[in-house]
Amino acid sequence: MSAVREMWSVSAEEALELLREGNRRYLETEAGIGDVSQSVRKETFENGQHPYAIIVTCSDSRVIPEAIFSAGVGDLFVIRIAGNVIDDHQLGSIEYAAEHLGCELIVVLGHTHCGAVDAALNHDPDGYIKFITDEIRRAVGEEKDPLRACCLNVAHSVRRIEESLGIRRIEAEKGLRVVGGLYHIEDGRAELEILP
Repeated sequence: MSAVREMWSVSAEEALELLREGNRRYLETEAGIGDVSQSVRKETFENGQHPYAIIVTCSDSRVIPEAIFSAGVGDLFVIRIAGNVIDDHQLGSIEYAAEHLGCELIVVLGHTHCGAVDAALNHDPDGYIKFITDEIRRAVGEEKDPLRACCLNVAHSVRRIEESLGIRRIEAEKGLRVVGGLYHIEDGRAELEILP
């Protein structure tokens, strides 16, 4: 996207292509390439944010959506939580971005080698971590393969989003799309529109 965005509305299909192209650039570079310039910071300060996609992803420090998709200031509305699980807080943030910022694409981006999925499959954590692992266990059922479990967890979060009455309304009115994705920590690839 350019520093001073001339497009205020991006369709879900256009947003998917922007993400795919951004990931291609990310795979070929050694340094960050999203626009974080003074001009884009000034533009978003004066005219507000107009992100082209909502990304719900894990808090893992190796998963950085702005880098993965070569995005800059104001391009993505990112919601991060361990295990990319969905609860009312995330739904509220998603509805805000879709309704008030005009985003037409929501991507639930899981990743390989997810510690939260591993904890759900192989451990019995307590404390507040249990809220996350219990949600992942509901998503994956009896699945033991970590990659398949990550994909099932993404699909579960996609369903949770699509079950929201607010999101259903926005899908019908504005063509909003919700898709799953998987980021490969080992090589930087981001697969979009995955289904388990």
